[in-house]
Amino acid sequence: MEPSIFSATGRRKESTARVRIKNGKGSFTINDRIAAQYLMRETLMQKAQEPLNVTTTFGQVNIICKAGGGSLTGQAGAISLAIARALVSMNPDFHAKLRKGGFLTRDPRSVERKKYGRPKARKRFQYSKR
Repeated sequence: MEPSIFSATGRRKESTARVRIKNGKGSFTINDRIAAQYLMRETLMQKAQEPLNVTTTFGQVNIICKAGGGSLTGQAGAISLAIARALVSMNPDFHAKLRKGGFLTRDPRSVERKKYGRPKARKRFQYSKR
């Protein structure tokens, strides 16, 4: 028997998102709040929903998400990756579309560590000639 709930994990910077997808009417909740109220900015909502738009499953699946760590921008990227992975586990035919759009690639960029003897990772203290 095939499972009716598909889950996946996504990460971006310091953020992590756990997503569960099932067939439904299109509800989208993040941390027990409506997604639009949680992410607040339209650009972040678009980022999180992009995999649904590419696969034309927007409004056909219910999404329950738990996101934490980092900022809203990082969480939106993590949610996008998790949704894409869950959609692939739900229907392997989506893999080609999502791979072509770059939704299945984890963004490896993160904050560079601070070095000793400097105020930040690459910034230097002001040089005094005399």
